[in-house]
Amino acid sequence: MTWQIDNAHSAIYFTVRHMMIAKVRGQFEKFNGEVNFDPDNPEKTSAEIKIEAASINTREADRDNHLRSADFFNAEKYPYLTFTSKRVEVTGENTARLIGDLTIRDTTRPVTLDVEYAGLAKSPWGTVSAGFNARTRINREDWGLTWNQALETGGWLVGKDIDIEIELELVQQPEKETVSAA
Repeated sequence: MTWQIDNAHSAIYFTVRHMMIAKVRGQFEKFNGEVNFDPDNPEKTSAEIKIEAASINTREADRDNHLRSADFFNAEKYPYLTFTSKRVEVTGENTARLIGDLTIRDTTRPVTLDVEYAGLAKSPWGTVSAGFNARTRINREDWGLTWNQALETGGWLVGKDIDIEIELELVQQPEKETVSAA
């Protein structure tokens, strides 16, 4: 079954250490994708997600512009971050690991998302939605995002570890009818 991301009810968040003492939280505001998901066979799930690098928002314009620059995402040259799933490992009744490839700045590396399935719901308009939450932690330097600045007090301006949290509401798409030749 094919499902589309409901962007009005979905989000991709991240958190990173700032100056070793605080956390900066942000999100990507523009993304889309398709998920093939059968609630009866979750191990057969596949997902392809495309995130617009320039849509980064940390609520600080100067920082966002720096993150879009060649020091980080280089959004003009590499406009998208992508995730393509490879396999699913079911770990519990409503949990799984989604293993796939994350591409940032033309560097592709494997990542594992810990996923929680929140269930199905039918809307008042007759559509069916599925809910998922996912988390992972990556080292940004693995994707060539190495810009940093040493602090006078020791440590670094920007942490290496990025915590990613994804909340997806997916809307089931109608099955396409096959036309047979008479």
